[in-house]
Amino acid sequence: MEPDSPTVPKRTLTQILFVVFLRLVAVTCLWFGLQYWAMLVGYSLGGRARFDLLSLPWQVAAPSLAVLFPIASLGLWLTVSWGPVLFALAAVTQVLMFKLWSDIFGTNSFVLLFHALVASLYVLFRIALWLEERRRAEQVTGDLP
Repeated sequence: MEPDSPTVPKRTLTQILFVVFLRLVAVTCLWFGLQYWAMLVGYSLGGRARFDLLSLPWQVAAPSLAVLFPIASLGLWLTVSWGPVLFALAAVTQVLMFKLWSDIFGTNSFVLLFHALVASLYVLFRIALWLEERRRAEQVTGDLP
């Protein structure tokens, strides 16, 4: 008789920290999304940034990010493969907005630093996970006769 559920290998410390990292980024993404929605409906900034009062570039960027960030947040929280992809798309959009087109959108140093930090940590985690998996594969193949 087979067991009801297959045995799941225990997660390593690196894997656990990576999931915690992704979930912290997910909470931040949700916050970014809520900020854009609050701006668009006139709840924040004294109603001066309602959708109908925005310039055309902001009318394109703000709703896109208001939708993209919460969906990326869900993907990051669930640790599915499309979560980091959508986050990267939203992050690149904001970096372009606040760095390349700063004459239109203004500057936001905090957002730029946040995205640089998250990207750096993500790359470091992926390298650490790859090295860990490689080491585990070498141990398995090293045990074979």
